[in-house]
Amino acid sequence: MEFMFMAKIELFKNPILAFILRHAHAFPVDRQHPGPSVLKIPVKGLKEGEKSLIIFPSGTRHSSELKGGALVIAKLSKKPLLPVVYQGPLTFSGLLKRKGLEVCIGEPIYLDPKVKLTKENEAIIYQQLEDAWAKLDREQNPDFKYIPK
Repeated sequence: MEFMFMAKIELFKNPILAFILRHAHAFPVDRQHPGPSVLKIPVKGLKEGEKSLIIFPSGTRHSSELKGGALVIAKLSKKPLLPVVYQGPLTFSGLLKRKGLEVCIGEPIYLDPKVKLTKENEAIIYQQLEDAWAKLDREQNPDFKYIPK
């Protein structure tokens, strides 16, 4: 299976990095002024069934505030959310040192197509995601710290 990624538009300013990102199926997102492509590109890719979308529901790796984009994309594409937990190096230099890492995948969370994405319903779904991440963390390594040193 291939994946697509959202990446902040600033990363595409460097031509070499832009080339790498595009070949990794990343597409640029202007977080200050998001346009319709933020939803259209991933929904189309998911509906075509050729790629899965990797997205940080908080919009970044370092935020704990969840945003509604992942839910809207899942609902429009009629695809489930799949909670994933990564425990390993948190810096690029850590990856280069070949430190071990683990990725755990939880059970899919299906969105009822009849349920509207109100603030209350979003809170319920995000609580399901938070619970799934916490369960995966406990199963994987409950002592892992998500703060880069």
